Amino acid sequence: MGRPMVVPARWPQDAVVRAARLRVEPVRAADAEEMAAVLSDPALYAVIGGAPPTAAELAARYRRWERPSSDDGREGRLNWVVRRTSDDKAVGTVQATVTAGAQGLVAEVAWVVGVPFQGHGYATEATEAVVGWLVEHGAVDVHAHIAPEHLSSEAVARRIGMRATGEFRDDGEQRWRHRRSTGGRGPA
Repeated sequence: MGRPMVVPARWPQDAVVRAARLRVEPVRAADAEEMAAVLSDPALYAVIGGAPPTAAELAARYRRWERPSSDDGREGRLNWVVRRTSDDKAVGTVQATVTAGAQGLVAEVAWVVGVPFQGHGYATEATEAVVGWLVEHGAVDVHAHIAPEHLSSEAVARRIGMRATGEFRDDGEQRWRHRRSTGGRGPA
């Protein structure tokens, strides 16, 4: 059991992270209908499992995600919708779950980009911006869990400076890690 943790005040829950072509903004229940369309292609779930969520399911999920921490306060939650700045269209999401680790704050990130928007570098650009923001705001360890057959997510992880660790969860997903060096200059 980790020690109780609250997302530090310097991590505003309404933080907007900007990238060259994207704006990554906090998810709201009002985003559910648009995101249901973004996430509607069954091909998106071929590797990760599940089925496309309905707008009502997403609205309920997003209302929970609007809360900054888990009910027990041990996890901070940061969830964003990824929007193109050119037309304000939602293309996916990035999320981070933050906990207190032995050496400091640890963030697990995940990303998803709708099938029509894949292949344009949006996942890489948005996730790289979010990881940079997390490190700038005190995360000493940022990681993701990726299914071995999810080659596009592995490519995103590599592009943003993550490395496969060889550590696997029971579900077969491998941990990929971006660790800030002691000088704060990127992956260690």
